[in-house]
Amino acid sequence: MLSRVASSIYWMARYVERAENLARFIEVASSFSLDQPDSGVEQWEPLVRATGDEEYFRNKFGEFSADNVKAFLTFDAEYHSSILTSVNCARENARTVREVISSEAWEELNTLYHFVREASLRQMSQEPAFYDDVVQHCYKFTGILNSTMTRDAGWHFANVGQSLERADKISRILDVKYFTLLRTINDVDTPMDDLLWSAVLRSACGFEMFRKEFHAITVRRVVNFLILNPRFPRAIRHCVEEARESLSQVSGPVPDLQNDSLLKAELLIAELCSTDDDTIINQGMHEFIDALQKSLNEIASAVDTTYFARRPFPEIQQQQQ
Repeated sequence: MLSRVASSIYWMARYVERAENLARFIEVASSFSLDQPDSGVEQWEPLVRATGDEEYFRNKFGEFSADNVKAFLTFDAEYHSSILTSVNCARENARTVREVISSEAWEELNTLYHFVREASLRQMSQEPAFYDDVVQHCYKFTGILNSTMTRDAGWHFANVGQSLERADKISRILDVKYFTLLRTINDVDTPMDDLLWSAVLRSACGFEMFRKEFHAITVRRVVNFLILNPRFPRAIRHCVEEARESLSQVSGPVPDLQNDSLLKAELLIAELCSTDDDTIINQGMHEFIDALQKSLNEIASAVDTTYFARRPFPEIQQQQQ
């Protein structure tokens, strides 16, 4: 497979996953604000912190209000990771490899693109149903892609892109939410604490599955479930294992023992398998996730170097900053 094709498929999947995660985070935050109308900035600031682009946000929007955060994450065409930009980039990458993906997958992604584009012209970010519609379109696209693509190199690159993006976003929302909860120490072990951690689980589509495994919500159980669980598809360990498995199935330009992306993924998996929730919290949750995000970025960089080093169309791949 040409490196250009592999890169486009990889970024197509990453951008769709990014749009889905952002839409779900905003949807959960909106629901929480309706339940707790006095939550104010405390509920919306973490979504901006999770992007790592607070300076850009402050310079352009200023206050962490619901309207400003929604405008930033949804329809800001100048921001490289807004829903609008992510969907545009996903479609553009898909357009260049239409002969590799199924027509059904292309049509669904094209439908999502036109839906978000038309919504941006009408500024529909204040309509509660909009974010659920984006999530449903992304689910449908991913389901179609998985149901219609042969499990060859193309599908594996899409799986790597989706898995790395998912792990990154779960780690970021968990980190900033944990930081926010620590600042409200009076709410620890109260119904408000349960409500806030429930919102974190809902942001990861994991509330019901968490309840099947655990009865009461505690910090350690949430950390265990969203970081270390090998079976939940949005847990970070599961995502990295998915990426590792797909990388091992792709015949790369170098042997496996010299494949830096595969070796880094295996190293991260070994680290996740050798720790537990008590160790993560006692040694510092923020520090652990910082190191985790660095490892995820190193895997992504190694994938780029190993497989996509030569790109005829570099302007298409607007890489994560």
